[in-house]
Amino acid sequence: MGRPVTELQHTTGIARHGRLKRSHAATGLLRVVALGLAVILVGGAAIAAFALWQFSRTVAANSIDIDIDDADVAPPPGIGSYESGFNILIVGVDNDSAQGAAYGVRETTLNDVNILVHVSADHANAVVVSIPRDLVVAHPECTDATTGEVYRELGAAPVNEAMGRGGLPCVVTTVEELTGLDIPYAGLASFAGVVRLSDAVGGVPVCLSEPVDDPKAGLSLPAGTSIVSGATALAFLRSRHGVGDGSDLARISSQQLYLASLMRTVRGDGTFTDLPRLYALANAAASSISLSTSLAHTDTMVSMALALADIDLDRLVFVQYPGTTEDPDFPGKVVPLQGLADTMFAKIAADEPFSLTAAPPTDEPLVAGPPAESPEGPVKTDAAAPPATPTPTPEALDGLTGRTADDETCAQVAND
Repeated sequence: MGRPVTELQHTTGIARHGRLKRSHAATGLLRVVALGLAVILVGGAAIAAFALWQFSRTVAANSIDIDIDDADVAPPPGIGSYESGFNILIVGVDNDSAQGAAYGVRETTLNDVNILVHVSADHANAVVVSIPRDLVVAHPECTDATTGEVYRELGAAPVNEAMGRGGLPCVVTTVEELTGLDIPYAGLASFAGVVRLSDAVGGVPVCLSEPVDDPKAGLSLPAGTSIVSGATALAFLRSRHGVGDGSDLARISSQQLYLASLMRTVRGDGTFTDLPRLYALANAAASSISLSTSLAHTDTMVSMALALADIDLDRLVFVQYPGTTEDPDFPGKVVPLQGLADTMFAKIAADEPFSLTAAPPTDEPLVAGPPAESPEGPVKTDAAAPPATPTPTPEALDGLTGRTADDETCAQVAND
């Protein structure tokens, strides 16, 4: 029998969304993996073909033999053919049996990291939503595929209990009902997997406003920018008492800073054009992240990656699911700010970009006016051509916490 789950009876304000129109998504790490495969495929050499074959075997061996959301999604017919948006849920667990007791022993496996990535159908923007582990949500009925045990619905309980109520499929279903989005793809990562991935990428720059020393996480870094990898990268991602206000929400901010820096790093250091590095990174990811059967297809990942190749960093938004820690009925937990959450997910479902802050004022006209005169006189234009229309400014959603991928702001160190 599975571990009993404590049901919290208070349900006011914990709304369950209806699912919205199917849309799909991807993550930065999977993007790097798939782009590596794309380069391998177009290389055409015998060694590249062997590398692809070996990578495919790694993916197949490390995939999770489950279907999520009745996911009968067939892989695209060919590379580059993925023409819609997509959603992927990446789940980080804190008690993977394969990694032993290196990071502590717990009674059950918890989905402490839940990152939902949505890419718009036109591939012009992407949103990465971090769901706090202590967010109080409605839980659907779930069945453990291993034991057959059925877990009843819960009106309100922390989201990180979903893994213990039926594994990754239950986590996916819980997040689907919370967000209203269909999630046909998912991956499962452990602490040990994060270490291998950070080593494979060669380290990621992280910036701190002051020195940090967090013995509980094993983290000691100077002020300024440090390149972190391996166990140090994991310590930075796990630290609660060294960065921000010492809460789990501050840890989400560190994770967003790390992922944003990762995206800037792999774009700026030539990773996408370096075949040996791409191959090493692809294999590290394939052996570190367990993929749902719906995602464990080479063509699917490559096509997703190619769709993401040119997305602007300022249109890649990392955001925390809006919530409050001030609800007296749930001390120490995070309760959704339902109105703001509904607004955000309505925009995500409609592929409408949004920003975290209002755009600075500008004197530029909303619609292009007549061309300016040059020293040689007025510039001639085609009278039949319509006036240029500028790209609309994304609406700012006040109250959201996060950053964009081009934001290089340093992390604020916690005050003792």
